[in-house]
Amino acid sequence: MEQTPAAPTLLGINVVHAGSILLMLAAAAMILAIYAAITVRDPMAKRVKALGERREQLKAGIITSTARKRNSIVRRNQTTDTIRSVLEKLRVLQDSQLAVVQQRLAQAGIRKKEWAVAVIFGRMIGPIVLGGLAILWIYVLQFFPEWGAFKRFMGFAVMVIFGYKAPDIWIANLVSKRTHAIRKGLPDALDLLVICAEAGLTVDAAFGRVARELGRAYPELGDEFALTAIELSFLTERRQAFENLAYRVNLDSVKGVTTTMVQTERYGTPLASALRVLSAEFRNERMMRAEEKAARLPAIMTVPLILFILPTLFIVILGPAACAISDQFINRKPPTP
Repeated sequence: MEQTPAAPTLLGINVVHAGSILLMLAAAAMILAIYAAITVRDPMAKRVKALGERREQLKAGIITSTARKRNSIVRRNQTTDTIRSVLEKLRVLQDSQLAVVQQRLAQAGIRKKEWAVAVIFGRMIGPIVLGGLAILWIYVLQFFPEWGAFKRFMGFAVMVIFGYKAPDIWIANLVSKRTHAIRKGLPDALDLLVICAEAGLTVDAAFGRVARELGRAYPELGDEFALTAIELSFLTERRQAFENLAYRVNLDSVKGVTTTMVQTERYGTPLASALRVLSAEFRNERMMRAEEKAARLPAIMTVPLILFILPTLFIVILGPAACAISDQFINRKPPTP
């Protein structure tokens, strides 16, 4: 009776099974790419909808300039109410913690404040879920039988810590990307604000015009300026709109701009001259940041140069010489008598 030949393996992995999995992943990626290409959506539609909702809230008088500032409308739904009730019963929901998470969500561009409850719930449930999976994999199913007791405990601890920090890492990543995008477009926005102020436009009209002009090039900055223009038009205290802008953007430059705008509103100082000085400072700061990156480039390129470029260069230069030497001395046939 003939035996079927064993499937080839590479580093202990069945090559046929690995190839099948890779083919399935490639097919899924192709289907996803086709779906993304077919269902192309206008990136401005979501922003316009969010700004429209904010405008309607301000029109309806939902947001007032009372002692509870920055507590804008929170759309209640059954899921968040259930999560909130569970956290309050467990006594793990604190107002200060909730305020910090809400500000981080606003800095990440997430306008739904009820998601803060979900983030706090994720901090609580994440270590339990990932810790349970780690116990199942490491201790029950014995996925790593060669690990000792210390390595197993460390693997379990890493999974638990990652489950607790994962929501914060996700939000911090969003905040970092959004802050970087706003920092790049701020000098151009200030230049346009100077032009609008010198043309005689009001502050809210200037912010709205800058938001329309920069909405395509810098969508994050355009979104913040458009929201500030809406709040300037409807809020009873214009200072509150500028404070909300500084609250939503984790950037010292924006805080400086809002402070300048508040001072010009209070004391009647010329807006164009103050913004022109700020714009020059921000452009100098951006140039210094670019020069700093350029100065770090030789040190950063050292490791890729040693690992990837020099070996290839040596192979290209010395390869033909090594082949010629091998043919002459190593593979040379002895002379026939």
